[in-house]
Amino acid sequence: MRFIVSLIISARSFHAIASGGEEEAPDNKAIQHIVVIYLENHGFDNLYGLFPGANGLQQAANAASQTDLNGKSYTTLPLVMNAEHKPAEVDERFPKGLPNKPFPIDQYVPANQKIGDLVHRFYQNQAQINGGLNDRFAAVSDAGGLVMGYYDGHNLPLWKYAQKYTLADNFFQGAFGGSFLNHFWLACACTPRYEQAPEEVTIKLDTTGNLLKDGGVTPDGYAVNTLQPSSPPIKPGIAPAKQLPPQTMATLGDRLSDKNISWAWYSGGWNDAIAGKATKNFQYHHQPYVYFKRYAEGSADRAVHLKDETDFIRALDTGTLPAVSFYKPVGDLNEHPGYAELLAGEQHIADLLARIETSPQWKNTAVIVTYDENGGFWDHVAPPKKDRWGPGTRVPTLVISPYAKRGFVDHTEYDTTSILKLIEVRFGLKALTERDANTHDLSNAFEFNR
Repeated sequence: MRFIVSLIISARSFHAIASGGEEEAPDNKAIQHIVVIYLENHGFDNLYGLFPGANGLQQAANAASQTDLNGKSYTTLPLVMNAEHKPAEVDERFPKGLPNKPFPIDQYVPANQKIGDLVHRFYQNQAQINGGLNDRFAAVSDAGGLVMGYYDGHNLPLWKYAQKYTLADNFFQGAFGGSFLNHFWLACACTPRYEQAPEEVTIKLDTTGNLLKDGGVTPDGYAVNTLQPSSPPIKPGIAPAKQLPPQTMATLGDRLSDKNISWAWYSGGWNDAIAGKATKNFQYHHQPYVYFKRYAEGSADRAVHLKDETDFIRALDTGTLPAVSFYKPVGDLNEHPGYAELLAGEQHIADLLARIETSPQWKNTAVIVTYDENGGFWDHVAPPKKDRWGPGTRVPTLVISPYAKRGFVDHTEYDTTSILKLIEVRFGLKALTERDANTHDLSNAFEFNR
């Protein structure tokens, strides 16, 4: 499950800086609006491995070799497969015998064409990382050597925003695996529960923790791979066993609402989906708040806070954005390999950013553009070890704002919960879990004296 995130923050400064006898410097109250744009399924090296000044492919020379499950280095990469949720077939657009190292995807398939989907699940992501060696991505994938592919980002629309503002090169997906779980971590910094899950969706492990049978729910009742919500909209034809029971944990939205701070989750295709006529690539599991009891169908909170993309554009153009906005593009424009084209998604977000830069609220807004997870692509940087859930693989993150540092590569360690921490610090909210309480809050990406 995949995705990118773009965060728009309106304000002047994040931390008040006062010195004795001198006028107080601008603080984070300057940011009055934060917008998060959440994209899909690309690792940092996959899109920004060639970015000047970043920890990219040039630094990966000694960490790029892939091995099989026995630890033996491949002579050449496995064949590139074109997996699209069906038995994988060889993608004939890529040559056989690619060297065992990163290779440019766009040398063979341009960014305006689709490539195969890659496995990106909870236990598989951990097996690929292999204790920080990052050497089993090809061995634990249904896409073969495609895991080692990257794009020359110089030719992509969002590259110029990374050049102009701040690019974070040490930002990791909040949890191991795919979009379902990482959307939860953006909403609550937590992993959902599914008590007494049916056997058909329960994962089985051996005595040493190795995967015997995959599924959606861990043996001790945590939902880690894609399940559908139990409140509409629900993907048609999904059996009840694969629908997650309503969740009751506290979310960031709850924290904001409880302090009367305006917010909304805006989603492309939402109005059609709730009307029962969802577009082909509407991704039901990319709507995290639908899984929570407080935002169930018919609830007052759903009506106020879960909105369509058209509502986001209207609020942006009329200067009525809430204090915190999350924007999730519809599937065709979210950059997810398999069903979306990278270039179309990049251009969509670049056009949206240009619109934000000319909006009435730009002067006190911050935008964070990020990805939900790596989509199964290899990255050379080992994730930090924090807890059972992650963080997972490194993903690109851009900070775009009048207060963002210009032309800056931020090497600070972040993960998805750093976005929550940023919002919590700005609006005086209580942390949701230990993870967001103890992470950095993106403040190093800003200059409030600008």
